[in-house]
Amino acid sequence: MRILIVEDEIHLAEALTQILKKNNYSVDTVHDGESGVDNALSNIYDLILLDIMLPKMDGISVLQNIRKNEITTPVILLTAKGEISDKVTGLDSGADDYLAKPFASEELLARIRAISRRKGEIVTDNTLKYGDVQLNTANLKLSQGSKEVKLTLKESELLEFLILRKNAVASKELIIEKLWGFDSEVEHNHVEVYISFLRKKLVFLNSNVTINTVRGVGYVLEVKD
Repeated sequence: MRILIVEDEIHLAEALTQILKKNNYSVDTVHDGESGVDNALSNIYDLILLDIMLPKMDGISVLQNIRKNEITTPVILLTAKGEISDKVTGLDSGADDYLAKPFASEELLARIRAISRRKGEIVTDNTLKYGDVQLNTANLKLSQGSKEVKLTLKESELLEFLILRKNAVASKELIIEKLWGFDSEVEHNHVEVYISFLRKKLVFLNSNVTINTVRGVGYVLEVKD
């Protein structure tokens, strides 16, 4: 799961980044509203944590801008403001949730899990299911029956992305943008290497899940008959 943090308080942004990375989320951070819009419009994020009081463009304007551009990425507003009117404005502008500062990291993580459940993607124990395998995104373990194997963070992110694509083909370019960021210099062979790693681990588990190559297009996750 890739998260964008838009927060101008540097120390808070760094603390949030460390908390999220510790819980196996991929994180990008920007510190002003205009950069927030630019990053959000790439549409590579699964969730945006958005402060309201930002330089260059306030958080409500950022939210309205990305919704106007049909970006449906879930947004949790972060703000020191606690007035009901601010909450209403944020939610009416397209926010999915609202968290007033200061807040506990446990509450933030719970809100993120709740939004994932509403999207129908991750169940309460951070497990994704596809075919006969289960991917636990918290401990990075892939299991099939009583057998399990440990994944690296990038392997887990890649498999999670392919599962959530719901049988749609993912190009190498899209995978790179999603896993490494839209301004990354990662090349196609990086994707090929991680696809190879995942295929070997699925074979080790005797899984009926395969990663098929659609020549000239990309990769798709499928279940063997």
